[in-house]
Amino acid sequence: MPILAGPSVAGIALTYAVEGTAGLRQLFSRIGRWRVDARWYAAALLIFPVLTLVGLLALAVVVSPAFRPGFFALGIVLGLMAGFIEEIGWMGFAFPRMESTLGTWKATLYLGLLHGLWHIVGDYLGASTASGGYWFPRFFAMWGIGMTAMRIILVWIYKNSGSLLLAQLTHASSTGFLLVFGPSPISPANETLWFAAHAVVLWLAAAVVLARYGKGLVRSP
Repeated sequence: MPILAGPSVAGIALTYAVEGTAGLRQLFSRIGRWRVDARWYAAALLIFPVLTLVGLLALAVVVSPAFRPGFFALGIVLGLMAGFIEEIGWMGFAFPRMESTLGTWKATLYLGLLHGLWHIVGDYLGASTASGGYWFPRFFAMWGIGMTAMRIILVWIYKNSGSLLLAQLTHASSTGFLLVFGPSPISPANETLWFAAHAVVLWLAAAVVLARYGKGLVRSP
């Protein structure tokens, strides 16, 4: 819970410190911006479950049936919590300010890395004992490589919809369906392979977005 609350508490507090109540009203107005093209809702909600299933089913066919998708319904709730709480800080406060000085592409990459690094303590405390020597490769694949690609897709949806709500839903979908469909039980070696494969699939999707929209992640009028 502190990991979830940290970015949102910091984002709200810093928004107030920098911009006062007007800044807070503007921040929450972006969360309330729900009237956007339905295709962006489809992108936010469907891209990540599809990519997650593609990676798992490919591994199940090519490597081992141990990678068959599971079903953990509570993952939906956990995903919604992560997406709606964390993105208040990441996209609500940090990204607009990073973008204004670094540009869209660098801000997206740096925020993706920062998002991943933020989880290092919690992931180490929660997973290092069970993962043993595989912990760092697992962490690097999941939170370093994979989450940077996720951030590219998330920023693409945000930039084209203008809605912080859609960014929250995208994050919720990414985290939630990773938990919902994650195979279990699975060995540390297989878990590391799974997150590495997932990162590759995410980067392939991010590459398609970049090829069509460029590093600005929006099409020119």
